[in-house]
Amino acid sequence: MAVKESKRMLQVGEMVKRNISIVFQQEGTYFYGSEALVTVTSVKMSSDLGIAKVYLSIYNTDNKQAVLLEIVENAHQIKQSFSQRVRRQLRRIPRLDFYEDETLDEMYRLNSLFGKLKSDNQMGKEEE
Repeated sequence: MAVKESKRMLQVGEMVKRNISIVFQQEGTYFYGSEALVTVTSVKMSSDLGIAKVYLSIYNTDNKQAVLLEIVENAHQIKQSFSQRVRRQLRRIPRLDFYEDETLDEMYRLNSLFGKLKSDNQMGKEEE
């Protein structure tokens, strides 16, 4: 059962997203190298605000899983940098859990699938 996000959960999630994004902009190359581009796409907070699920889009690399593993291995340093930024705004610094956001990859896959179906003339007749 999905929990409806409260206004406070949404506010804290947005603040976490903004500040984690800045940490990745400023210090990301230390964590996962200069090749990969990492973007924070969304943050979902637990109802007690103790856990932040951070969803990341990873580009410009063939091995996205390796980049995600580097980020997870460096989660402690990322949390330290993050907590330096938000310690006056949050009473408790949430645990940061990182996940790969595959929404964009899925969209490209579906677009190419629909393009193939259209080129094979399997989409049916288009209505005028």
